Formats: sequence, structure tokens, C-alpha cells
Amino acid sequence: MRHALRLLAFALLLGLSARAFAQEPAAILLWPNGAPGSEGKGGAETVRLTPAGEHIISNVNSPSLIPYLPDAARATGTAVILLPGGGHSELWIDHEGVNEARWLQGRGIAAFVLKYRLARQQGSTYKVEGESLADTQRAIRLVKSRVAEFHINPDRVGIAGFSAGGELVALAGTHFDGGEANAADPIARQSARPAFLGLIYPALPADMPLSAETPPAFMACGENDRPDISEGLPALYLKFKAAKVPAELHVFTGVGHGFGMRTTMPAAVAVWPTLFVNWLEARKLLSPR
Repeated sequence: MRHALRLLAFALLLGLSARAFAQEPAAILLWPNGAPGSEGKGGAETVRLTPAGEHIISNVNSPSLIPYLPDAARATGTAVILLPGGGHSELWIDHEGVNEARWLQGRGIAAFVLKYRLARQQGSTYKVEGESLADTQRAIRLVKSRVAEFHINPDRVGIAGFSAGGELVALAGTHFDGGEANAADPIARQSARPAFLGLIYPALPADMPLSAETPPAFMACGENDRPDISEGLPALYLKFKAAKVPAELHVFTGVGHGFGMRTTMPAAVAVWPTLFVNWLEARKLLSPR
């Protein structure tokens, strides 16, 4: 009964998604004066609707963050930057971004949906480990640069990604620096190291070097996903354990790729967002700010 009530509440929330999409919070440009590598590239973002009414975004040349901030009185001080998937050719922004962001916001967690540049869209000159990764790193720095405004702790800014977005999370979790202390741009002074990683059925990079500095990770996928994920993610979990980096893994029975957060999620996997928040709490990341 409790599970059914949760799904009903979530269904009512998503029932408003199509109408509310145009009323989303104003996006924050990562580079207000233009993103490096996007010079000369014009055209607005493209939004298309699936038959089910989900919004799919492409043609991102001005990467940005959509903020979902809890009331200051409820803020836990933790922030999660969410990276939707879409094969690096588009962004499935609803079930792998906005839905999770609203859910986290309701639990006192600041959430930000990242619209990053797409390296595999037809005709794109962007690179996954170039502009797409740079967008991810810049997003982490930007959120850390505005902690007072967002009511967050700079040591609690993490990232979570789905499929192609999960690949960028994996890259950002192993490719970071402490920022440029003397940079003229205050955002560039911030560290790009995330506090934690959420790897949700991620497309794993070929090389993911782990060290004692690698952030702790929450991992989830379906047992029926393609082998590079359903077998690769458990193998990565063991690499985390060997490196003595805290990690938690969930492989859900009878589930394939792309479950995200929808009203139609199988009961077996619908619990994953709660497991993620429970993990954050166990890591002492949700204590009062």
C-alpha cells in the first residue's frame, strides 16, 4: 500500500510535467559570455516530444544548469548535479533529470539539471572528453561558487548521471583539479572534484583510473542491461573496493536500460531514488547544514 501511494503521488507530479516544462526555473549559463569551443555556433536548443510526452533536447551550444532549490529552512546543504543520457546526441531531460530534480528538491536537496554539449549529434564538432567533460567540470565549479545563494555546503556538491550522462560522471570523478587560485574568473578558482558520484546505468569510459582521491560512488543498473553495463558496473564496483574507495551497488532484477524515474517504473526498480538518498544519509551528507 505504501509503495502504491508513493507511485500515485509521483504520477500526479509527472502529470503536470508537460504543462510545467515551459515554466521551469530559469537556466543558468555556465559561461555567460559564450562557452569555449562554441565560438561561431548558433541556433537555439531543439526540443521535441516523444509520443509519451517526454521532452528531448538537442543542439546545445550554450551549456547551462536548471536549478531546483529547496526552501532554505529545509535545505540539507547537499547538492546533486544531474546529467541526463541520450547517447551524446540528445538529452532525455525529463525521466533522467527533471523528475529526479523535483523529487530531490522535495527532500531538502538542491538539484541542478545540466544541459551539456553533445559530442555525437549529427554534424557535431564537440568531444566527449573535450567540451562535454568541460561542461561537467564547469557545472561543479559554478555550483560551488554560489553556495551562499543556493544554501549548500561546498563539500557536499556531487554529480549523478544516466547512460551517456553517467559516462561524464565517471570521467569527472577521475579527472579533476583544485581550481586556479589566481584566476580572474571566480568560478575557475573552485575545485572540480565532486563530493560523490551517482552512476546510474552508465556508459563506462574505457579508462577510469581510481585512486584514494576518487569520490565515493552509488551505482545502479538492471540485470538485463547490455553486458558492458550489467557486467561492467559490478566489475567497476570491485575496482572501487580494491582502491578502498567507498561504493554501493544495486543490480535490479528483470530490468533493462534507461529506467530513470517514471510513473511506469517496475516496482523492482522504483525504489532506487530512495536507496540513493539513504546512501547519502549513511555517508552523513544529509545532516543539518
